[in-house]
Amino acid sequence: MTDISYTPGPLLNAAQHTDTCLWNDSSDLEELRQSISFGGVGATCNPVIAYTTISNHLDEWKPRIRAIADAHPTWGESQIGWQAVKDMSVEAAELLRDSFTKYKGRNGRLSVQTDPRFHRDAKALADQAVEFHEMADNIVVKIPATKTGLEAIEDATRRGVSINVTVSFSVPQAVRAAEAIERGLEHREAEGHDVSEMGPVVTIMVGRLDDWLKHVVERDGLDVDPEALEWAGVACMKKAYGIFQEKGLRARLLSAAFRNVNHWAEFVGGDVVVSPPFKWQQTINDSADLDGSPRMDVPVPQEYLDELMKIEDFRRAYDVDGMTEEEFEDFGPTRKTLRQFLQADADLDSLVRDIIVPAP
Repeated sequence: MTDISYTPGPLLNAAQHTDTCLWNDSSDLEELRQSISFGGVGATCNPVIAYTTISNHLDEWKPRIRAIADAHPTWGESQIGWQAVKDMSVEAAELLRDSFTKYKGRNGRLSVQTDPRFHRDAKALADQAVEFHEMADNIVVKIPATKTGLEAIEDATRRGVSINVTVSFSVPQAVRAAEAIERGLEHREAEGHDVSEMGPVVTIMVGRLDDWLKHVVERDGLDVDPEALEWAGVACMKKAYGIFQEKGLRARLLSAAFRNVNHWAEFVGGDVVVSPPFKWQQTINDSADLDGSPRMDVPVPQEYLDELMKIEDFRRAYDVDGMTEEEFEDFGPTRKTLRQFLQADADLDSLVRDIIVPAP
C-alpha cells in the first residue's frame, strides 16, 4: 500500500465530504504524490503534459529514451517518444492503484491520450485505445469529441475500454459523447459483460472555452462584460451536469483547463471530477477564502449569462442542440486544441531526435 500523509485544506475537505473527486492534471510523479496527499484519486497525460514532464526531468528521461532507442534500433523518433509516454503512464498509474481498488474502478485511473495524428481515423483511435487499456487495468483513454472521435468512443467502450472524452468544450459535445459511451456500455452489457467497474468520464475544458470567447470578443469588437467571460465554461459545465443527471448518463463530467479558482469551487458538491494542474491545487489549498463548500447547484448569475448570450459561439456551446456532430471539429477551440496537441507531438519528436542524434 502507498504511504499517504494527508494535508488539510479545502481540496481534501471537498474530497472527503462531497462526491466531487480530485484528479491531477499531470502524470509527473512528484506532483502526483503530492496531489494524492490533497485527496487526489486520478491523473492525466496528453502530448503537452508528456513533453513538459520529459523536458522538466531530462536528467531522468535522457538515459531512458536512449535505452528505448537502443532496445529498438529500427524505431523512429515518434515510436521512441510514445514508448516513453507509455512508460510514464504505467508508472503514474501504479501510484493510483490503491484508489483504483478502493473505488472499484471508478477512480484511481491514469488518463492516456490517443495519438492526435489519428484524429481523422476512428478505427485507429479505437485500436490504440484498446492497446493503452491493456497496459494497465487502471488506464482510462482519452479520445476527442469530434464526429470521428464519437465513433471511436462508442467502439472502444464496447470493447471494454474506459474512456475520458477530451477536446471537448461545450454542452452538445459532452452530451453526444456521453450518449456514445452509453451506447457502448449497453452493447457490452448485451454481450454479457460486466461494466460496473468501468470508469468513463467526459471532459469539458472549461478554461479553453473561456479563452476562445475572449478571443472572439476581441476579434469581433463585441461589448461584453469582461467578468462574464470568466463564467462561460462554468455555465456549460453546470448545464451539462443537469442534463447528465436528467438522462441518467453513467459517464461523469470532468472539469479541466483551469484558469481561475471557480473552475474548481463552482463544481464542488457535484458527482464530477475536477482536474486542476498541480500549481492550481497548491493555490486552492493555500487559500483562506475557500473551504470546499458545495456550489454545483448554485446557478451562474443571470447577468453573466445575459452578457454571454451576446456571443454566438457561447450560444452554440451552451445550447444542447447548438452544434451538430459534424460541426464539432470546426468549432474554434477544437481546432486550436487539436493543433496544440499535434504541435506537442512534433515537439516530442524533436526532443527525442536531439537525444538520439545529438547535434555535432
